[in-house]
Amino acid sequence: MGLNFKAKVRVVYFFMFLFAVVIGTRLFFIQIVKGDYYDNEASKQYNASSYEDFDRGSIYFTEKSGERISAAIVKNGYKAEINTKFLANPENVYEKLSKIIPLDKDFFMSKALKKDDPSEVLARRLDEATALKIKNLKIAGLNAYPESWRYYPFDNLAAHILGFVGYKDDKLVGRYGLELYYEKILKRDASGAKFNSFAELFFDLKKLIAGEITAGDVILTIEPTIQSMFEKNLEKTREKYKAQIVGGMIINPKTGEIIAMSAKPDFNPNQYAKTKDFSIFMNPLVENVIEMGSIMKPLTLAASMDTGSITASTTYTDKGFLVFGSSRIENYDGKARGTVDMQRVLNDSLNTGAVFAMQKMGKDKFRNYMLGYGFGEKTGVELPQEGKNNIGNITGGNRDIEYATASFGQGVAVTPISMTVALSSLANGGLIMKPHIVKEESVKGLRNRVVYPQEVRRVLKKETAEEMTRMLVSVVDNALVGGVHKIEHYSMAAKTGTAQLVEKGKKTYSEGEFIHTFFGYAPAFNAKFLTFLFIVKPQGAKYASNTLTEPFMDITKFLLNYYEIPPDR
Repeated sequence: MGLNFKAKVRVVYFFMFLFAVVIGTRLFFIQIVKGDYYDNEASKQYNASSYEDFDRGSIYFTEKSGERISAAIVKNGYKAEINTKFLANPENVYEKLSKIIPLDKDFFMSKALKKDDPSEVLARRLDEATALKIKNLKIAGLNAYPESWRYYPFDNLAAHILGFVGYKDDKLVGRYGLELYYEKILKRDASGAKFNSFAELFFDLKKLIAGEITAGDVILTIEPTIQSMFEKNLEKTREKYKAQIVGGMIINPKTGEIIAMSAKPDFNPNQYAKTKDFSIFMNPLVENVIEMGSIMKPLTLAASMDTGSITASTTYTDKGFLVFGSSRIENYDGKARGTVDMQRVLNDSLNTGAVFAMQKMGKDKFRNYMLGYGFGEKTGVELPQEGKNNIGNITGGNRDIEYATASFGQGVAVTPISMTVALSSLANGGLIMKPHIVKEESVKGLRNRVVYPQEVRRVLKKETAEEMTRMLVSVVDNALVGGVHKIEHYSMAAKTGTAQLVEKGKKTYSEGEFIHTFFGYAPAFNAKFLTFLFIVKPQGAKYASNTLTEPFMDITKFLLNYYEIPPDR
């Protein structure tokens, strides 16, 4: 009986000793191994969210070599923070801290003297060396804590594509661009469960209650060297003509890959709060609709040719104007040219010729081809808030005048991305391709989705697209600023457009404010890229041939050289 009692006592003592060893080991781990961590935690609130630290998937550009270049990443650093409950002698603290980081005294004192809000951030995005200096001051109530933030290494580059991350309902989320569109893939956070930080001292409670973590990266088709060159050309053009907006994109017409896209003015996503005009955050290439003017004419003529209604050599008598009831349509210069063929219609950009081509095929066929080009739907490009094309004049009515003006790009308004896709069919043998700006979605541990070229539909016969290309090459060789800008040994297809702006608050067109448009592709019969440009309210130039020909040629020469594209003639 006595031995049994002693054995029980020994067992009890053994378990007490074992428990003491476990507790002692855990306390050693807490105090020595993770002492700094729990020192930080001690000055925070009793409850904390399990996704307190910001994290997010990365976005990458893709160089022509296939190498990925960071476009949006998470950067790690430190923030200097005070807890006023423990902070003694603020004057003395300021004197010591201001020698480490630039700090306005009034700002510091306003934070240090707060009693109702003990935790105050003094500085953010500090490097490790600076944080260590702050820690080494060993001042109660002052510390440097790790923090993370979204960082865009190239500042303004591709800002309208990338967007930025900002606060919404106290959470950091994508606000514009790809950051918004791919929020569900890019975000990396837990379920938001709460944990007791004191309970965590003895149990790895975080591991038990943290929600499922998702993590993803997005790889773009954007080529950073091309994007940079493109943006410099746009900014140069905007400054030269003191324009309200200049924008455009470069697309591979055979695959739908967008190589570059930009609009000026833009913004720096690292400093988006400094932007006063929030409308600048919107991507006008995707979200806005504009009347395109004469770059619609090749689409109208191609449709009429495709139906067999006209050929390149079909002629009509140009009187310089047409009358529809009380409405009058004129050529841009009001001049008559007599008997002209369809090539001359493109060379001289004759409004009357576009109307003639539309009338030859009839309104029903014209409307069906406009829908075939994609103007009745959104493109589905991976960017948020894509605008809806306004072609109600031809889909919701039957007035002759509305169809007539639509044939040369007036009275119908479409997004630049939609127009670029439609024009790409001319460079791609009559095929419409779905545009995409994402090459690959890489969600770690879950899936890896590659975006392949996707054919939407055939809108033109291959022969029709080739014939229209030949006609557009003739425009560059013989008509565009007298043919002086053609590039030796390369064929280029191109067309300009000029559209009047509707006066603000009215339904009439302005006589002095214009939108200029331009598109072109090269090499014409085996196009590697198509460039679309537009400029809003340029000063000192009435026609797109004056404002956009030179930047288009500069961009084209760069692309031919950069991609080492061999001559085709």
